Amino acid sequence: MFFALLAVALAQPPAPLTLHARTREEAAPNTGRYHAIPKDLSFDPKKTALVICDMWDRHWCTAATNRVAELAPRINEVANAARAKGVLIIHCPSDTMDFYKDHPGRKLAQAAPKVEPKVPLERWCKLDDKREGMLPIDDADGGCHGGEKSYKAWTREHPAIEIKPGDGITDSEEAYYLMRQRGIENVLVCGVHANMCVLGRPFSIRQMVKQGMNVVLLRDLTDTMYDPAKSPYVSHFTGTDLVVEHIEKYWCPSALGSDIVGGKEFRFKEDKRPLVAIVMAEDEYDANKTLPAFALAHLGRDYRVSLVFQDAKDPTHLPGIGVLDAADAMILYVRRKPLQKDDMEVIKRFVAAGKPIVALRTCSHAFAAQPKAKLKDGAMQWTTFDEEVLGCHYTGHYGKELGTTVKVEKVDSPILKSVPADGFKSTSWLYKSSPLAAGATVLMTGTAGNNPPEPVAWTWERKGGGKVFYTCLGHQDDFKSEAFVGMVKNAVMWSISK
Repeated sequence: MFFALLAVALAQPPAPLTLHARTREEAAPNTGRYHAIPKDLSFDPKKTALVICDMWDRHWCTAATNRVAELAPRINEVANAARAKGVLIIHCPSDTMDFYKDHPGRKLAQAAPKVEPKVPLERWCKLDDKREGMLPIDDADGGCHGGEKSYKAWTREHPAIEIKPGDGITDSEEAYYLMRQRGIENVLVCGVHANMCVLGRPFSIRQMVKQGMNVVLLRDLTDTMYDPAKSPYVSHFTGTDLVVEHIEKYWCPSALGSDIVGGKEFRFKEDKRPLVAIVMAEDEYDANKTLPAFALAHLGRDYRVSLVFQDAKDPTHLPGIGVLDAADAMILYVRRKPLQKDDMEVIKRFVAAGKPIVALRTCSHAFAAQPKAKLKDGAMQWTTFDEEVLGCHYTGHYGKELGTTVKVEKVDSPILKSVPADGFKSTSWLYKSSPLAAGATVLMTGTAGNNPPEPVAWTWERKGGGKVFYTCLGHQDDFKSEAFVGMVKNAVMWSISK
């Protein structure tokens, strides 16, 4: 009986490999706006390979060598877990095959018979400007960030990564032949560097996508060669995020190594950036243009940023809104958008968790439908969002032609460091927001013509906790003002500070 049960157990197919992947879909043609879409993938481990790209013992850039040394143990952990599930591990430390010439893994890869590829195999898959345009970072100088440069420094794969029986070792199109021999259909890629070898090597993303494989980048198990002194002048780790997003847009989904091994996603010890989600859904002030540009220019050095846009076909839906569950803070710019129940629940969950919010302009009527408008089936309003979350009572605005003359009320506020003490003039027409909730601190007031003043910017800690900064400014022209963009940047810093 025991042996019969054992035979049945052995005959069972392996449990599927489940990845909580993410891809990018353009919100509408030629907009340049992309939704981050969660996408669960289920792969047969026996038809899956994990490619470890150029995780050398040393790199030509000292800073890169140090980051690889930090990353290697985690990649080894993930490789062990993947191997145990039945995934084929292929080690690809380029230009070091002499070191492995007698290794069984090297001979295994060499023994794979050549097969006809779907498209011609390339030794290096160059940037495909027709498909993907340019990379989002300037790496023309090699991208070394910190430390000395020492070319041809590598001799082998990093010793923290174990090579075990059944693994393959190659740095060429042999990887493709081995995959075809083993019936591989799915390729997970990790290693370095995302903007170079991870895209271009003959065993990596561009090549395998062109060969029709189901390719997934493990985004927490990669790095870039990028110097923050180069465009777009963001932190090194934000540079990596931008390249990962580029890959998600044009080549393949990404997932986390923690999907395979469990626990939290890997982050480099120097990467201490809080995650800021920017949620945009309005049709009047071009927030979907002004806020992404603001984020790249002003938040890219200190924060991880995730952009959430409304669905072009369904204004009650915010694809990718689930990122709020992991976010440390939210910048909100929404105007009269009732939401699908699931999306609204994510917003309410964020608020209930006491997380900070930086809210701009139309957020005082963010989730209330237009008066007398018919709600789309399944859509929900939050008509008291202004009172419950922002601490105000929105009742309309003064004439558009009047603009707003802004007066500083709290000169010593760290949020207003960029704002002239004698105030300024804004194109934004003045909102009627009074009275504010008890405990709100007015930072600036404004007047429109001879009308009574109204609060223009304030802070408040909402009931149950949660810091809020709100300003009724946010017209397109305001984003051209150093006073305004500096205030919003400072508000983000203030909201996250303990």
